[in-house]
Amino acid sequence: MIARENAVIVNALVRQALVAAQEVMGENGLNAVLSASGLERFVGNFPPDNLEPGIEASQYARFNEAVEEFYGRGGRGILKRIGRASFQYAVSEQSALMGFAGIALKALPKKQRIKFVLNSMVDALKKSNPQVEAWAGEKNGKIIFVERTCAICNGRTSEKPICHLYIGSLSEAIKWATGDDFIIRETACIAMGDDYCQFEVDDPIA
Repeated sequence: MIARENAVIVNALVRQALVAAQEVMGENGLNAVLSASGLERFVGNFPPDNLEPGIEASQYARFNEAVEEFYGRGGRGILKRIGRASFQYAVSEQSALMGFAGIALKALPKKQRIKFVLNSMVDALKKSNPQVEAWAGEKNGKIIFVERTCAICNGRTSEKPICHLYIGSLSEAIKWATGDDFIIRETACIAMGDDYCQFEVDDPIA
């Protein structure tokens, strides 16, 4: 396993997050959060869409933490919205990286669609950064998505799961694949002392 203090986030994924955050928070809100998280260099100057190292994972974690601090009780919802917008950006601007071109998902059963899109996210993460340790599968009858190198909680500690942006991205990915909103629960989190972050796909939202 790659030492977490050496983990990095590539430019393409940083850009994806910042474009999504600006869409949700507005330019002024994003700039305030960038300043609070020590990422002032990205104010009005998003990184290029390439796979060069962009920031340290600990800085990305601080960005997520700063959003929560900026919005208080509403921060978790904002991060989930940023996660959703981030996936939408990936589909529209980084479809080659995601491996979605020419895929006829409608021909697959819904469960297979979910597994396909989650595995595509795993593949995209690994393509963008060989440090990533992530996988999708099933556990106790539930579809799960697991990452051992989650940057959102890098260096953070919490009594509760904190990877809200990830929940938003996974929710939007599954909605894109199935047309339905599913409940996503984070059942393990590195910030809580677990060895990995685990997200469980629960029932569709009625």
